[in-house]
Amino acid sequence: KPHLERLNARRRQTVPASALVVGVQCGGSDAFSGVTANPAVGYMADLVVRAGGTVMFSENTEVRDAVEQLTSRAATPAVAEDIVRELGWYDQYLERGRVDRTANTTPGNKAGGLSNIAEKAMGSIIKSGSAAIASVLPPGEKLKADQKGLVFAATPASDFICGTLQLAAGMNLHVFTTGRGTPYGLQACPVIKVATRTDLARRWHDLMDMNAGRIADGEITIEEGGWELFRMLLKVASGHKTWAEHWKLHNAL
Repeated sequence: KPHLERLNARRRQTVPASALVVGVQCGGSDAFSGVTANPAVGYMADLVVRAGGTVMFSENTEVRDAVEQLTSRAATPAVAEDIVRELGWYDQYLERGRVDRTANTTPGNKAGGLSNIAEKAMGSIIKSGSAAIASVLPPGEKLKADQKGLVFAATPASDFICGTLQLAAGMNLHVFTTGRGTPYGLQACPVIKVATRTDLARRWHDLMDMNAGRIADGEITIEEGGWELFRMLLKVASGHKTWAEHWKLHNAL
């Protein structure tokens, strides 16, 4: 009862865009992920960082095969060392369990037209935009109050595990791109679903919040898609329901 009384006493407040903590992730990638949806998310990420907010990108097993693209963007040598340390730890973890990393790309990725893990890695990393990587967050740790800007949260690539760890870190909005139509949602945080292709967005019109396939169709540019996503972030943060929220589509936390 005391908890309910405190919750009922809460009132909506206006907060700046700098209060956003956005997690980005792709699930069920296809050949268009790195061409349409993920670049638009990257442009959006730059806008959030420019507004003083925080963006977390993750997925160790995906970014591992293009790690030089991360270390070259580290804000300091110490951040570059942190990136190498976290990815090295994950390599050792897989080795201890005798897990073959060639499971990436997945059968679904291959069916969607992705040819190799390096191609997937570059498509995954582009979600982070072009800002300097300000810090690295080990899995399971919470963002500190002064940890703003672009953050590499070193989580596994599995959709629900990555999303749950980003939630634990303090995420308050999630952007999830898909080329295969992955059914995905989070109970404790709004998830904006971005389709990589127009045919997917049409087929799953009541699950996809944005159709980034319009970039490939020539209807909008990557920059226009990024701005559209940024405005959608503000709209959802202000109370607009995503399709995942509307259908109560989420994993159990």
